[in-house]
Amino acid sequence: MDILKVVHVASALLSISGFVLRGVWMRQGSPLLKARATRIVPHIVDTVLLVSALALALRSAQYPLVHAWLSAKVLALLAYIVLGSIALKYGKSRQVRVLCFVLALAVFAYIVLVAMTRSPVLGL
Repeated sequence: MDILKVVHVASALLSISGFVLRGVWMRQGSPLLKARATRIVPHIVDTVLLVSALALALRSAQYPLVHAWLSAKVLALLAYIVLGSIALKYGKSRQVRVLCFVLALAVFAYIVLVAMTRSPVLGL
């Protein structure tokens, strides 16, 4: 595995780990959710993740809107961002936030499976 792919996979693992941790803090009503580092570090990790994804796409000449699996990942990423934002910040109730948190985790799992299979339709 080359270094760019390692950076991408490692930043994806850090990103989802941070999301899960923030989800636990949200459920507990922890003040750590509002800490300065909690608000800054995810943006750094996600920037590394996005830059490495773009570099991988450019290097392999595989682009969204050209390759269906990559288009599916980009659309799923947008869904993950929206659901994650509702889960951690914008949800009107704890019940809505928990539901969106679980849905965001499911979308993240879909993104990983699409990346591994290079198929937007799982099982193909």
